Amino acid sequence: MMAMNPNVMSALAEPNRMQIVELLRECPLTVGEIAERLQLRQPQASKHLRVLSEAGIVEAQVDANRRIYRLRPDPFRELDDWLESYRFIWEERFDRLDDYLQKLQGKEARKEQSD
Repeated sequence: MMAMNPNVMSALAEPNRMQIVELLRECPLTVGEIAERLQLRQPQASKHLRVLSEAGIVEAQVDANRRIYRLRPDPFRELDDWLESYRFIWEERFDRLDDYLQKLQGKEARKEQSD
C-alpha cells in the first residue's frame, strides 16, 4: 500500500496555499502576482510559497531578480496514485449497492405481478 507524503497533505490543507496551487495550475507566477491576485501581503505569499516549496509542490525559477513559481507534477501524481488505492473500495461498494437495488427492483416487480 502506498503512503501519501504527510508534508504534501499538510501544505495543501491550508486555504491560502490551496488557492496558490489553484492559481499556479493556470500558469507560472511571481510572488508579487500571487500576492496581488489573492490580496495577500508579499511576505505572507512568500511564507506560503516556502511551505509549498519545502513540501515539493512548487519550484521556483530565478529570472533576473524575480522568482517565478510553478507546480511540480510529482506530488500530484503521488496523490493520484494514493487515491487510486481507495477507488476500488468505492467501486466495490457501488457494485454491491447496484446488486442490492436490482434485487429490490426484482422483488417489487414480482410483487406487482402477483397483485
